[in-house]
Amino acid sequence: MTQVNSPNTPNHQGEYSAADITVLGGLEAVRLRPGMYIGSTDQRGLHHLAYEIIYNSIDESMAGFCRHIQVTIHQDNSVEVVDDGRGIPVEIHPTTGVSALQTVMTTLHAGAKFGGQTYKVSGGLHGVGASVVNALSSWMRVDVRRDGKVYRQEYSRGIPKADVKEIGEAGSIGTTVTFLADKDIFSTTIYDFDVLAERIREMAYLNKGLELSIKDERTGVEKTFYFEGGIASFVRHLNRTRTTLHSLPIYISRSVNGTYVETAVQYNDGFSETTFTFANCINTADGGTHLTGFRTALTRALNDYSRRAKLVKEDDANLTGDDVREGLTSIVSVKLANPQFEGQTKGKLGNAEVKGNVETAVFDGVIQYLDEHPNEARAIVEKCLTSARAREAARKARDLVIRKGALDGSTLPGKLADCSEKDPAGSEIFIVEGDSAGGSAKQGRDRAFQAILPLRGKILNVEKAPPDKMLAHEEIRALVTALGCNIDQQCELSKLRYHRVIIMTDADVDGAHIRTLLLTFFFRHMSNLINEHHLFIAQPPLYRIQAGKEHFWVYSDKEKEEKLKTLSEKKVEIQRYKGLGEMSPEQLWSTTMNPATRTILRVDVEDAVKADETFHKLMSEEVPPRKAFIQAYAKSVRNLDI
Repeated sequence: MTQVNSPNTPNHQGEYSAADITVLGGLEAVRLRPGMYIGSTDQRGLHHLAYEIIYNSIDESMAGFCRHIQVTIHQDNSVEVVDDGRGIPVEIHPTTGVSALQTVMTTLHAGAKFGGQTYKVSGGLHGVGASVVNALSSWMRVDVRRDGKVYRQEYSRGIPKADVKEIGEAGSIGTTVTFLADKDIFSTTIYDFDVLAERIREMAYLNKGLELSIKDERTGVEKTFYFEGGIASFVRHLNRTRTTLHSLPIYISRSVNGTYVETAVQYNDGFSETTFTFANCINTADGGTHLTGFRTALTRALNDYSRRAKLVKEDDANLTGDDVREGLTSIVSVKLANPQFEGQTKGKLGNAEVKGNVETAVFDGVIQYLDEHPNEARAIVEKCLTSARAREAARKARDLVIRKGALDGSTLPGKLADCSEKDPAGSEIFIVEGDSAGGSAKQGRDRAFQAILPLRGKILNVEKAPPDKMLAHEEIRALVTALGCNIDQQCELSKLRYHRVIIMTDADVDGAHIRTLLLTFFFRHMSNLINEHHLFIAQPPLYRIQAGKEHFWVYSDKEKEEKLKTLSEKKVEIQRYKGLGEMSPEQLWSTTMNPATRTILRVDVEDAVKADETFHKLMSEEVPPRKAFIQAYAKSVRNLDI
């Protein structure tokens, strides 16, 4: 691991006072339209409440004033976040005429992040975090340890119950925020410890030297995360089950024109790219200018070095971006004063100047590493050249398929039973396992808007396959052709022929395997479909219960047991459906395909890091991680039919 340059030391100068709190507006319609501020009111939105409060403590760490953050989930599902930062100011704010603490906790767009003096960088761009969490909580309590005193204010659904009060002496400094999400707002108020712990682990990687702990009083489980190696440790964690080409990641850390750039890069012998980007510790799932700068620099640096080191012939073509990203695991983290994100969810960084700053830092850093580590450099370049040869073979295969009218949807596969609707927004396609189920689905569907694509057997495991082998696989070509939007960097959702792509497989082990193979393909090569909410999983019934002249469809063992309790005095017959082909077309339509009566699951990726790890464990050639995964989750398997 090579550190190219040290980051600038955070500016610890200046007082943090009430005058630093800039007011932009009030709390309006947060409770009426919470989705505008936190994305949703399901468990994902619930978790977002905790993240917003944790981000405030992270901001204190990035400013250089916080070394430890403790998160606790209490028995009643209230959440407590304790930090050892400076503590929120409590004196009277010059504009609002009330305590600065009350101003921050009850006023939308009020915080120390707008003035630019207290926080040089921060994750809470819009200043809505604390006040929105307060508005969406049944109650909230804030304790501030500051100036040797402890101050407290309590709130009910965002409204202060009393003025800020001094309640005792303090032997330390910091802020404690405790809140209980409002059950009238959220569909569930039960937190998932593992999901929160993964996000907190991520925060610890991105802030080396910061200790973050999470404790679940409901179960007694507690975890603490602290990484001296920062994002280099993050990359090693991601690659821990992979065979790497160089033992330690390339680590780059430097400031360029006010942008602090930190990146870690390590190659493995796989075929997929795993790159995660962050801006001010916010996960930018949709990338942005920092990702563009990183990719441009990496490609340019490897081409520059391979030419100078004479690892390629003079008349050979340059390596492409796709060539240098195969088998790449990397983290790109930038910190800057005025980030411009797309929307409150902060999915994409838009600052134009960041591209050039990242490109400068990464190019210089990668070139320095390659010059100083010739053996590792040769292994990396040879990997890229192998990728280039495979990609050229894949390009020829793709061109051949396109000349025959495939991949772009101009000539559809013969096995596709298309629909008559031409508007993609009103169309859906069922990807069905086998000819038997395909026959029932074709007969039972509504031909006006439902298309059927039956697949023969199990598709190729793309986690193990190079691009040329993947495109040579007949079933994958048929799938890509039917969808019409191409794959990887050439994937254009504007050409997607159906806005609902529904995986429909049997409820047995083979069906689950086929579903996992398809999900792996979509995650690795058509992730846009998932990001834009076009991918779904059908939920066919597991049982048909006949009770006299009545019959009932049930979709789980639990639902079956509950239904049988209500039919205890009747003679019942139970039929277990192992395959879709066992149902008549009419039954398949009414239970699984009719939009008025069916249940389908939308495929989302809440944690891309976790998803990447899981797909690799399940689908790669590495056996020990898969064995450990199966042993860990064997007892939680439901509806297993072998």
